[in-house]
Amino acid sequence: MSKRERFWETVPLAKMSEEEWEALCDGCGKCCLNKIEDADTGEVYLTRVACRLLDDQSCQCGQYEIRKNLVPECIRLTPENIDSHAYWMPTTCAYRLLWKGRPLPDWHPLLTGDPESVHTAGVSVRGRTVPEFEVDEDDWEDHIIEEPT
Repeated sequence: MSKRERFWETVPLAKMSEEEWEALCDGCGKCCLNKIEDADTGEVYLTRVACRLLDDQSCQCGQYEIRKNLVPECIRLTPENIDSHAYWMPTTCAYRLLWKGRPLPDWHPLLTGDPESVHTAGVSVRGRTVPEFEVDEDDWEDHIIEEPT
């Protein structure tokens, strides 16, 4: 099944084809940043410490198809589990926005037709990360960043 025109405006997340679901990803790379969750408040902080599979320039997973084999804790977001994961997803994430009933941002590649628009808008983590193997987990707090919006 191919993508329907402006499907994100009319098709509920649970009714999207796999191709449509995957197309929602803007390619920002923020979901691949390690996060710290405050146990008392539940607040989630992004760090610039990236998953070992994230390519810092493309902001794509270097092993997307087999990522769960290589990083078992990687979350495979689906319409069935978004309710339990949306709280930690980036605030600009299309999955989170649509889940909340909000529109896609103007820079989203589905609207611009250009996969570079997320980078041009300065929303991606391109060139802003450090690989997780270079930072001890106890030091992640030193790498908390404001989410690019």
